[in-house]
Amino acid sequence: MVDFHIFTSIRYDPSLLKAPESGYTNVGWNQNPSPFYMLDLHRDRMLRAAVHWQWSDAITRISGYEGLKYIHEFLEDITIGVGGGPHRIMLSLARDGSLDYQISPLPETPLANLFPGHLPIQGNKNPDQQDNKVPTQEPVYDIFLDSQRTAKSEFTHYKTTFRDMYNEARKRTQINLGDKKEVLLINNDGHIMEGSISTSYFWRDGRWVTPPIPTQYRASEGSGGNDGTTRRWALERNLAVEEVVPADSLVDGEECWISNGLRGFVFGRVKLY
Repeated sequence: MVDFHIFTSIRYDPSLLKAPESGYTNVGWNQNPSPFYMLDLHRDRMLRAAVHWQWSDAITRISGYEGLKYIHEFLEDITIGVGGGPHRIMLSLARDGSLDYQISPLPETPLANLFPGHLPIQGNKNPDQQDNKVPTQEPVYDIFLDSQRTAKSEFTHYKTTFRDMYNEARKRTQINLGDKKEVLLINNDGHIMEGSISTSYFWRDGRWVTPPIPTQYRASEGSGGNDGTTRRWALERNLAVEEVVPADSLVDGEECWISNGLRGFVFGRVKLY
């Protein structure tokens, strides 16, 4: 049996405390202002994974309001003294309910890319500049397709420290930490699963779509990707809808978006050659 922890990547960013006064409401921890980006969604995802593996101690530790408070207080303690800038927190949950972490600095990101009101229509080079909830399209990430296929599994659906399939895909595409690049994994049906560190969104039939993923893992359903926090946030706010995305439907140079719990929503272009 693979030895692993459940984990999630959380953005610590004091600028998030200013979100309500900038017009961004109903976005914080437990619906209150918080420097921890989408913390309640991170907790929910970790809890679903713990339930799947029947980690009873972990389930008890992070369930309900008290469980959310436990995680919040842990994060508050580890961010004391880190300064006013954003940081990446790699938070891991063990079978016994204990938490561990790694922390490192993270670049600034506009609030509109963390909490977009919508994703710009494909080809629209001049979005409404009066709308402060339109995410910036800079920088532009290069989005590649993996050269091999990846089988759907519990470890592609739930985020854990067992990440060999993602690391190998990044190695095949020669992506290094910090590169403005992402690689899309493809399942055995030839459909896009997700990015190696992100959820992906594509423009299809006049709307943004993202590969389907059930809330709980079922091998017969969905495209096999991770049930990500920003993905859930986008679907709940109708920024995108679920739809199967065949890998062979992608066109070189087409616009897309990717998102994750560290950088929010990032613009990209597909690179097939």
